[in-house]
Amino acid sequence: MTAELLPAEAFRGRRLLRNGTWVVAFLTDWCPFCREFRPDFEALDGGISFRTGIADLTDDESPLWDDFAIDVVPALVVFSSGRPVHRRESDPGVGLPSDALDRARAVAIAEAG
Repeated sequence: MTAELLPAEAFRGRRLLRNGTWVVAFLTDWCPFCREFRPDFEALDGGISFRTGIADLTDDESPLWDDFAIDVVPALVVFSSGRPVHRRESDPGVGLPSDALDRARAVAIAEAG
């Protein structure tokens, strides 16, 4: 299943306007760590447990930067019933650690219960 592209309108403040459990990657097209991370994220398969989405932060004026207080991309947020339940931002100049996707997947499966 392909990650759904989620525009800023898919959120209301810190809430995701989607039902169920979601793992969302906050990415930009100018960040080399985002470009490297995206194929791995798109390969993440939640089966029937959770869905995946990509929130594009390429526009510096996107309200999602402030709504989620994102300082470094890529960032992962797991949502359950629209509310964030887990978050992991990249380490500056390094990107996400190798276990970030595994951890987000485990949280999402546990939330989907």
